[in-house]
Amino acid sequence: MRILKSPEGFKMDDIMQYVPGNGFFHKLNAMTKLIFAVGMLFAAVLTSNLSLLAAIVLFVAALAVLSGLGKALLKQLPLLLFLSLLLMLLTVLTMKTGNVLFYLIPIGSGYISVTDGAILFAAAMSLRFVVLISSFQMLIISTKPGELVNTLYVLRVPNDYALMFLIAVRFIPTLQREGVRINEAQLSRGYHPGGGVIGKVKQIGPVMLPLMLNSLSKADTLGLTIDMRGYRKAAENKRKIKYTGLDFIIIITVIIILGIIAFLSLNPTSFIV
Repeated sequence: MRILKSPEGFKMDDIMQYVPGNGFFHKLNAMTKLIFAVGMLFAAVLTSNLSLLAAIVLFVAALAVLSGLGKALLKQLPLLLFLSLLLMLLTVLTMKTGNVLFYLIPIGSGYISVTDGAILFAAAMSLRFVVLISSFQMLIISTKPGELVNTLYVLRVPNDYALMFLIAVRFIPTLQREGVRINEAQLSRGYHPGGGVIGKVKQIGPVMLPLMLNSLSKADTLGLTIDMRGYRKAAENKRKIKYTGLDFIIIITVIIILGIIAFLSLNPTSFIV
């Protein structure tokens, strides 16, 4: 995996980039990985019970560790924590259901109440978010782009949509590297917005505009290249997907998890969901 260095010396891995390996998850075919990611998403949506959501997170994390993808997911933990805290803050400020626990501004009768309902809802949404990001990241970083597109063709996804998905996924690490280069170029010209949070915010503008312009230019060039090489006809020659014992184990496990959560959701007296 390529390592990027910002001007301050901070090391940053390419995100959503295919990582070669021989782990458990790499040995699965792309269809099984897609079923796993979508199944975990539905399992997280079907329940709002924090215990069940935490169990799903632990299951995904354990599978990632066994597959040698734990470090790749762990490096995204700061981003997940930041987004979860932001989601929790927005939920607490906008949702007022449940009993009031305390006030953020304890002056007089109190302002901006924090309720237990808002905290529970925000925690459930944060866990769902972690399941969604982690499961789909495992799909992307352990699957070659060609295998992923072939799976979409097998599912009869139109050529244009399959290629759009592939380009979007492949552009993420490309945009990351391009952003680092533009930031280095701006700093080499003497641009220094300052330190702290305000400096970081000021630094976004001079990077985003050239990044967007370069991305549009590359997207246009890539579209012409796809047409010239005849990739749109690849769906006519899609490869057959082969299943092994490991694939059936994961598929059956996903079905069992969905069945248990669906049962508990339809029978709240058996388990509070």
